Amino acid sequence: MTITEVRIKLCEQNSERLLAFCSVTFDNAFVVRDLKIIDGTKGVFVAMPSRKLTDRCGCGCKNHLRARFCNNCGHRLDESRAIRDPEGRTKLHADIAHPIHAGARESVQLAVVRSFHDEREKSKLPGYVCRYDDVDGGDYDTLPTLTAPVTHEVAGRPTRSHAGHAPAARGTHLTTAAQPADEFANGLR
Repeated sequence: MTITEVRIKLCEQNSERLLAFCSVTFDNAFVVRDLKIIDGTKGVFVAMPSRKLTDRCGCGCKNHLRARFCNNCGHRLDESRAIRDPEGRTKLHADIAHPIHAGARESVQLAVVRSFHDEREKSKLPGYVCRYDDVDGGDYDTLPTLTAPVTHEVAGRPTRSHAGHAPAARGTHLTTAAQPADEFANGLR
């Protein structure tokens, strides 16, 4: 895969270590958002998108690992319940997306840091406009439609999607008012 685009959103100057957010597009087909560019002790580095880890209390409520008491029932939580890494540090976050090997990480890191420095320079020019938020706007309209059936395998049996269907825009459903969901699901249309 090749990195075809990197978009940067610079943070306010009052942010101590977080310098920017970015999105990386691979092969004009796949986007990973919410990478963070951080000023670390050894220089600028890229942190992959992650989520806070949680666990459940006896009552079933989810709580962050740093919580001392349950958000629902107020029960005191065991403070040693978090997983620790080999150095003994508490693991509070899990990556959502990340490179599998060092070469891939290096490739992403170099492209993002280069784009970050370029964006910083552009931000000093008059009339600068950040393009980071343009990722959600209208990009889906230019996607090609399928012209041939796509074959997948489910439970060892080949299945086909219908040719000619355009991909659905983010957050929309493939059914319409003229095509009720229950008829669509039952294959009556």
